[in-house]
Amino acid sequence: MSAAVPFRATILTLYPDMFPGHLGHSLAGKAMERGDWSLDTVQIRDFAEDRHRTVDDTPAGGGAGMVLKPDILAKAIDSVADDNRPRLLMSPRGKPLSQKRVRELAEGNGVVIVCGRFEGVDQRVIDARRLEEVSIGDYILSGGEPAALTLLDAVVRVLPGVMGNSASGTHESFETGLLEHPHYTRPQEFEGMVIPAVLTSGNHAAIEKWRHDQAVALTKERRPDLLARPD
Repeated sequence: MSAAVPFRATILTLYPDMFPGHLGHSLAGKAMERGDWSLDTVQIRDFAEDRHRTVDDTPAGGGAGMVLKPDILAKAIDSVADDNRPRLLMSPRGKPLSQKRVRELAEGNGVVIVCGRFEGVDQRVIDARRLEEVSIGDYILSGGEPAALTLLDAVVRVLPGVMGNSASGTHESFETGLLEHPHYTRPQEFEGMVIPAVLTSGNHAAIEKWRHDQAVALTKERRPDLLARPD
């Protein structure tokens, strides 16, 4: 990705003040200041036409909660230039976000993210505007904003130049299909526990083997589902 075409994130939300949140700090914040990526927000409520700026209505067929109106959301989406960025909808029923998908998004020119609220979004606007539903886990949040921040955190950190050490992003959990191995640092002894001798041996082949074996063991114990995935 060239510096002339930075990664651009556009967030459609009812709460634009939630952005950039923690992404305005640390490495992501510094990268934003350098112009490596940018973030702008679109207030969905600005596209409501009644005096109460109504963006939701009761669900067809009855039931609890409210549903984000398709006409209002469609206008908000259409206000964003169609520059071939993926249009994502943060949704608990979406496809689980993977590190592979994170890498794919980071290789593009940016994303447009819709943050849902209430009981959900009218299915017609999801279909008509080709929204890709993405989930960050099997649990429910109060809205799509925290999920959008999480997705962007994962993507921005792997953009070229964001992390000081380019190897940092390739030796972590999920990058190789395994959970990451345990880490240690000085002091040599802590509360009677010492750093495994192999890590201070200077034998890099032995260290790499130890790390791999530890990663496999941890994955078998905590996430055996990862070992069963074909990719």
